[in-house]
This record gives sequence, structure tokens and C-alpha cells, in this order.
Amino acid sequence: MEPNNRTTYTVTEFLITGLDDVQHPKLVGAAILFVLFLILIGSITNICVIACNKPLHTPMYFFICSLATVDIVYTSGISVTMLNVLLGEERRVPYAPCMIQCFLFNLGSAMEPFAIALMAYDRLIAISYPLRYQTILTNTNVCLLIIATWAVGCIFASLLTGLVNNLPFCGSNKLQYSFCEYAALVRAACVNPTYYFNAISAVGTAVLWVNLALIIFSYMKIVCVVIQMSSSKDRKKTFNTCVSHMIVVACFFIPKVLLILVTRVGLVLTLSHRNGLIIGSTLGPSLVNPLVYCLKTKEIRGLVRNSHHLIL
Repeated sequence: MEPNNRTTYTVTEFLITGLDDVQHPKLVGAAILFVLFLILIGSITNICVIACNKPLHTPMYFFICSLATVDIVYTSGISVTMLNVLLGEERRVPYAPCMIQCFLFNLGSAMEPFAIALMAYDRLIAISYPLRYQTILTNTNVCLLIIATWAVGCIFASLLTGLVNNLPFCGSNKLQYSFCEYAALVRAACVNPTYYFNAISAVGTAVLWVNLALIIFSYMKIVCVVIQMSSSKDRKKTFNTCVSHMIVVACFFIPKVLLILVTRVGLVLTLSHRNGLIIGSTLGPSLVNPLVYCLKTKEIRGLVRNSHHLIL
């Protein structure tokens, strides 16, 4: 944890070098910009449709709004620097914006599984205790749950960002990754990285696996309830209410779990492959989420279609 016995320097800016090997930077940058545009349009559309329609002011839709907000924060935080490097050909990032980006990425990484777990809890209550749904998940309780998860996410993000904010740098301000993330800052500092990587592994593993365990438990109980239903029509209807959420769960957790397993078995990834996996596992789920809820949730789909007809 202690810095090496070398002269440390005050760093005022960082140099992003992780995208130097990209063969077609303008094309890649345009693709990232297009994906970000779709994410923002889809997420903002979901939030606006839900906010402007009182019948949708129910727990499930509040949780969808929370997830959409997370997606906006998560993807915007990392995309700005990458677009600046790929399209603007500006690799320098001032110190303060770099730390803000690190915080937003850590916040999004923590909040995404929290938001998805809350939605699983909503499905569990709706299916297992339908008569008590309105009393268990009141609007007040839902708001408290959302605020609590955001508070915990901010605490985790602040702790990790605080660790790298105090790192000493021995003359090198080059970040080998594609944006200002925790690992890039640790590797650029003149410290033994073991302590810092153990810290983020402990926090990341706890957040990811605890939320995944809660989601699996919720669906195990849901399956038990569905099996006990006598009507095949009721079983199909109940299953359909969970399809959207199951797609979201798969799109987020499968890449994350595979990335953890790959690194645990000792497979060494090249810098390009590692950057690609991080970018894909961040932008991919955030792109799928608003599309899934626009297309699979009939209330949102119907309202969006009606709004389109009114505009035309």
C-alpha cells in the first residue's frame, strides 16, 4: 500500500493511451456515439413517458425509471472521454474530470445490479403476494428503496474514488485503458497495486454476487408459485410479466460473470480485448434495457405509439 521510494509528482492531467491501437478510430468513435445516442433517447423516452402518465406511477415503472437513470449516468460517464479521444483526437484529460469519470463509472457499476435486483423484488411481491402488493410496495416504500440503493452506490463509488484520488504518481500520467477507470489509475501510480485491486475485488464481488443471489432467490420462489398455478393461461401470463426483466438480467450479469471467470482461470487478455470487453459489457446492457422495456412493456409501447401518431 505504501508508495515506492521514488520522487512523486503532482499530476494535473492524464493521457489516455488505451485507444492508440484502434485501427479505425473515427469509425469506432462514430459507432460509440451512435450507441450512446440510442441509449440516451431510449432511456429518456422511458423516463418521460412514465413521468407524464399518472397510471404508470406504480412500483414497477418507478424501478424502470431508476434503471434508466443508471444507464444514462453509467454510459455517459465513460463515453465522453472515449469520444474525445477517437473523434476529437484529444487524449489529455484534466485531473478533476478524470476523478469525476472514475466516480460515475464506479457508481454505475454498483447501481446497475442494485436497480435490477429491485425489479426482481417487485416481480417477487407481485406474483407471490398479489393481494398485499399495494400495501408492501407503497410509493413511499418504493422511493425509500430507490434512495437507499443510490445512497449505498454513492458510498461505494466514493470509497473507491477516494482511494485512487490520493495515489502518488512518479512522473507517469499515462492511463493504459480507454477511459479514467479505477484499474487504470492504480496501474499508473507508483504503488503496489495488490491492496487496491483486492479492495475493488471485495467491493465488486460483494455487490455483484449478493444482488445476483437475491435475483436467483426471487425467481426460484416465483417458479414455485407458477408451478402451483392450476391454469396454464395464468402460468403463461405470469411468465410474460417476467420476460423483460429476465432479458435485462441475462444481458448484464452473463458478460460480467464470464469476465470474472476468465480472469480467475488465469487467461491473460490483451489490452485491446480487455478494453473491448469493458466497453461492450457497459454499453451493451444499457442499450438493451430501454429497447426491452419499450418493446416488451405494452403500456409503454402503446403510449409511445400513440405519441408518435399524435406528432404525425
